[in-house]
Amino acid sequence: MHLPDGEPRFGPWLVRRIDDILRGLLRDVGGDVIGDVLGDVVGDVLGDVLDAATGGPRTLAVDGRSGSGKTTVAEKIVARVPDAAVVHTDDIAWYHAMFDWSSLITEGVLAPLRRGAGIAFRPPEWDERGRPGAVTVPAGCPLAVVEGVGIGRRDLAAFFDALVWVQADRAVAWARGLTRDGGSAEQAAFWHEWEAEERPFLAVERPWERADLVVDGAPELPHDPA
Repeated sequence: MHLPDGEPRFGPWLVRRIDDILRGLLRDVGGDVIGDVLGDVVGDVLGDVLDAATGGPRTLAVDGRSGSGKTTVAEKIVARVPDAAVVHTDDIAWYHAMFDWSSLITEGVLAPLRRGAGIAFRPPEWDERGRPGAVTVPAGCPLAVVEGVGIGRRDLAAFFDALVWVQADRAVAWARGLTRDGGSAEQAAFWHEWEAEERPFLAVERPWERADLVVDGAPELPHDPA
């Protein structure tokens, strides 16, 4: 496995149910009662407990290198919690900057979430380039998962209850990402440009060292899907 920039190879890996993962991640930030109410199925009671505890959603950051499988991990977590929401840093950073978006996501998303406000945020570039819609998190949402390369940076740590790092071999991640983006020569050139920014950023930030959970982003893992 090729892991650049001093990232250690984690393991041995354990197959864990997502519900159990949520129980472990949320127990420390919400008290034992959260762990107690998470049974075999994460139900509406989770939202009731979280709202009562904070007035706003619990927040999870899902970080990892490009193509590692962050979006898949975030979507699987969100699917287990009714009314949970996911925010993608790619939407915040769209035509803005590869990694210089910390203030933008703080002011537009993270700080309002901590106040318990609903989010309907349009980054400036959305208006300038006519992109429709908004980055949304409804009021009363019990869990907000924010995923993207760099979301585990130090200056945003205070906004999150837990950090997940998704680890993947660089060759696997590269091939997966290029396939996802169409595999053209232009996309390959962009990936080279992106990695020239990503690698030194992650080498300095080292979010894997602060992760509460590390997930294997390999495309296939032997386990019982049930």
